Amino acid sequence: MDQRISFVTLAVRDLGAARAFYVDGLGWTPDLHVPGDVLMIKVGAHVVLSLWDERAFEAEVGPIARGEGVAPFTIAHNVPTRDEVVAVLDTARSAGADPVSDPVEREWGGFTGYFGDPDGYRWEVAWNPGPLGQAVLP
Repeated sequence: MDQRISFVTLAVRDLGAARAFYVDGLGWTPDLHVPGDVLMIKVGAHVVLSLWDERAFEAEVGPIARGEGVAPFTIAHNVPTRDEVVAVLDTARSAGADPVSDPVEREWGGFTGYFGDPDGYRWEVAWNPGPLGQAVLP
């Protein structure tokens, strides 16, 4: 098996709200949109973010676990400067992200903050000066 990820699929409660956030708010361009079913956005050379209506998701994948707290993973958006971390978090805030945490210096040498999308998925916005952090930049 090749070492790669092709799609990141998130089950969303309201596909219209997800589209409003990612497309209208963040300014991303959809590559496929089937109203009421799925919205796909190419987010890298070989990676697609798939926002799938949770009813369709559950029909294919199985019941979604529900409860308090946040999903136990994050999605990261790395940028080349500290200033861009602040700018992206400001854009997310303007798009309606909630919550949005102010960026902080991390003990490992980076500068990061987080925002939540309409379904509560947490996005980390990061400036990572290390070799791996630099390797993921376009």
